[in-house]
Amino acid sequence: MRKNMRVWTSILLAFVAVFAALFAARAQNPPPPSKTAAQEFKNIQVLKDIPADQLIPAMQFISASLGVECEFCHVEHAPEKDDKDKKKFARHMMEMQLNINKDNFEGKRWVTCYSCHRGAARPISVPVLSAEEKMPEMKPTTDGDKSSYPKPEALFEKYLAAVGGANALAKVTSRVQKGTVTFGNQKSPIEVYSKAPNQRVSVVHRKDSDSFTGFDGKMGWMSFPGRVHPMNAQESDGIRMDADLAFAAHLSSMFSKVEVEPGEKLEGHATWLVTGEREGKPPIKLFFDQQSGLLTRLIRYTDSPLGLNPLQIDFANYRDSSGVKIAFRWTQSRPGNRFTIQIDSVEQNVAIDDAKFSPPVH
Repeated sequence: MRKNMRVWTSILLAFVAVFAALFAARAQNPPPPSKTAAQEFKNIQVLKDIPADQLIPAMQFISASLGVECEFCHVEHAPEKDDKDKKKFARHMMEMQLNINKDNFEGKRWVTCYSCHRGAARPISVPVLSAEEKMPEMKPTTDGDKSSYPKPEALFEKYLAAVGGANALAKVTSRVQKGTVTFGNQKSPIEVYSKAPNQRVSVVHRKDSDSFTGFDGKMGWMSFPGRVHPMNAQESDGIRMDADLAFAAHLSSMFSKVEVEPGEKLEGHATWLVTGEREGKPPIKLFFDQQSGLLTRLIRYTDSPLGLNPLQIDFANYRDSSGVKIAFRWTQSRPGNRFTIQIDSVEQNVAIDDAKFSPPVH
């Protein structure tokens, strides 16, 4: 008995020694801090201290808010140059926005580029006369009578039942979808491979090359000829949802706070809008068809130092596939960018190698 006790004590002390050595090594060699925008990019003067992977989302927010492309402010192929006066003025505008929020709204981001520009390079300072140019009507601030609204849990349950139920979703271990993707007047073949619990890759076959968008279970990535772009945490959070084959079964546990209100009509159908909040992350808006219960639109956001960048996905043409109802068409929209995927064939529960979801090595 005592001999066994001595053996176990020795093993325990050995484990303690190993963990102590590991923690000591971490303390002496901490992981390198993520680079700031000023460290990663040239000639950054305003957003110096933000994480480097937040600079491009900030530029995307400016582009969407003003309805312009990068070359509006930047020299093509030389974005670090200060040759254009518009770039210098943009710096002043960013400082103004940051100061307005700091001095008037306790640092909360209530005023953004879009507050004044509304998709125009020059903000409109005089009230418009034309009915077509009126700003969107603001919703009333009063809560009104919400007693007749369905509970969010009921909408989630109805959606889950509409797509086949939790048991049917659990039986789907993988999915291969093939069809076409349409960008404007261009149409290309596309393949989408998914594997439970959360792996996904889509391959667009263009005439000159293939492009990939994937999630390997931990991190999202995009690949173009000769270049791989690892997604940051927020981008990865979005594609993780796309990779979830049992998304409908997980909605009830996803949010810390949920609100329901009537949504806009989509394709002539009345909807319920569910806005879900998550701790430390932007909200998600879900539009459910009031009759069928199916999810017809999802809006999610990626945060940036200047504002939220929206992504809208519209789902349509739901069909049954091996006991599970899935959308055979979806349209993905960002400010200034829109494409539609039409699925022609679906295979469920086919073998897919995990290596397919890993980014290529260039």
